[in-house]
Amino acid sequence: MNLEALISDIKKHPGITRKRTISDVLHFFPKIDQGNILASWGEDAAVIEFGDSVLLLAADGIMEPLMKTNPYFAGYYSVLVNIHDILAMGGIPLAMVDVISMKEEKICAQVMRGVEAAVRKFGVPMVGGHTHPDCEYHAIDVAILGFAGKNEVIYSHTAESGDDIIFAMDTDGYFPDRLPYAWDTTSKKSEEFVRRQMRIMNEIGKKGLATAGKDMSNPGSLGTLGMLLETSGKGGIVDIDLIPKPENEDLTQWLKAYQGFGFVLTANPDNSEEIINLFRTVSVEAAVVGSVQSNNKLILKQGNNTGVLFDFDKDVIAGCKGPLVTERVRKKSEKLC
Repeated sequence: MNLEALISDIKKHPGITRKRTISDVLHFFPKIDQGNILASWGEDAAVIEFGDSVLLLAADGIMEPLMKTNPYFAGYYSVLVNIHDILAMGGIPLAMVDVISMKEEKICAQVMRGVEAAVRKFGVPMVGGHTHPDCEYHAIDVAILGFAGKNEVIYSHTAESGDDIIFAMDTDGYFPDRLPYAWDTTSKKSEEFVRRQMRIMNEIGKKGLATAGKDMSNPGSLGTLGMLLETSGKGGIVDIDLIPKPENEDLTQWLKAYQGFGFVLTANPDNSEEIINLFRTVSVEAAVVGSVQSNNKLILKQGNNTGVLFDFDKDVIAGCKGPLVTERVRKKSEKLC
């Protein structure tokens, strides 16, 4: 597939296009002045000041197609995607609550076995929630609470022009049957190993190595980068040939896939090597794939060809641009940088 066709295909990826509904609904929420809320929309988790630390609060639901295709993995991923939201912020997950809505006991049991396996594997307890046993549909939604040091948070909106763009991805995995865009890297690995992987983003946050970060979720690696740049009010250029990839996987499928353990980071070039080496200690392949630019375009490069994936003057992914980020954290971030 040539670059033009690749760009066209990625732009139509439902993992990206469905994010636009965020901008349609967030304006319904009244602005309530809460001085301890440091950041909200556009981040993987809301950041709430709590003494010398911050609380990280997030929630995620599972898409209906995954629930219909594989209820076990629907339950498993309902836990994992929430944990990723806390890790992306440089945080430590504390506990979760869930809401399960079920029509059939058989499906419910499969979902809950997936939840059970993920809770055991990642060691983050489910401490409460709610059940709807008499629904006409099946759904699983989870909310999570985490924490981080106040000056250790990795935000999404703080990328700076000239930063390196780093993609970190665990390429040792597989696509489960009938889940072509869910790259699983955790279900077959040990608890001890995946929990060591979970601590890396916290270490990067504590060292202050990254200027911004986000976990590679349903929009895929490039869609996730697009969301980070949109929130930061920046552009970027990425050389596709530099993106870590398993040898035998299709490039387009890989770029659109949810990553079992994958993060987009931006960093001062002086810090990139240390970040890459940290990921290497937990068998995660990381590489500088491009740089943050001052324009509002995400440009892809492949060989001698270039093309615009997103022009943020016209294109909307989630619509969470800088002004929606709490002003207090913007001033704080400027001070830290």
